[in-house]
Amino acid sequence: MSDTRLTEVASFIDHLVHERRLSRHTALAYRRDIDSLLALYPAQSLDQFDADLIRSAIARLHSRGLAPRSLARALSAWRALFDWRCRNQPELPNPCAGLRPPKRGRALPKALSPDHAAALFAGEGESLLELRDLALAELLYSAGLRLAELCQLDVEAGGHMLRDGEVSVLGKGGKRRTVPVGSKARAALALWLDRRDKLADAGETALFVSERGTRLSARSVQARLARWAQVSGIGVHVHPHVLRHSFATHVLQSSGDLRAVQEMLGHASIATTQIYTALDFQHLARVYDQAHPRARRKSGS
Repeated sequence: MSDTRLTEVASFIDHLVHERRLSRHTALAYRRDIDSLLALYPAQSLDQFDADLIRSAIARLHSRGLAPRSLARALSAWRALFDWRCRNQPELPNPCAGLRPPKRGRALPKALSPDHAAALFAGEGESLLELRDLALAELLYSAGLRLAELCQLDVEAGGHMLRDGEVSVLGKGGKRRTVPVGSKARAALALWLDRRDKLADAGETALFVSERGTRLSARSVQARLARWAQVSGIGVHVHPHVLRHSFATHVLQSSGDLRAVQEMLGHASIATTQIYTALDFQHLARVYDQAHPRARRKSGS
């Protein structure tokens, strides 16, 4: 690296530490990202960098496996360096102006496999608390409810579910929706409602109550679901959103009806629901790899 580039970069790092008051740890992170750029073009002076060269640097680092988050951090460091140079020399253009890193891939929600879901609900509630836990877990999975929607349910809603086979909940944005409730969930709910009064305080309206007899909190639901999954032996951490994701994924795999899944989940936009099509494709790809004679690898390969 030329002495001129070294001097300029050193001056910029000094500016970060003494003028912007960044920690030395942060300044060193800037230095590493800037060094990664300069290492790609060892013969280039800082004046010779333009937008095309910066785009090429991003592409080269991306091809080496650098994640979008790391690329975004690197581009931010490069932009800061050239901004600093522009303040000292206003006639210089910033080659990073207007450039954006590759978009981060959206994390796919985790869903239980059908086998894990079957194993999770294979046990029967023996104690009063376990009857309650099984009922709320079945309901989360059967109707795809959000945690807050489950916790706000009153005992009157339980009666409607048993009678009508559906539940009405108030979702995000104050929007009310009605969702079908399956027979397994209704059966578990009936067992819980038959014994709920042994736990609930007089006058308590909540469908699911704690040992103290009051409305069950969201944190308690999370803890009890995790315990239920552990006891079931499936080896997978289960929280309420996992059951909601599993509901959406399994219904989509069986029906292929994205609009229906959107309605049942209460998504305002179908774009939100479309993430489950990626999960569905992953499932189909695995089936293909296992079943198609031209996809299976030969033994020993």
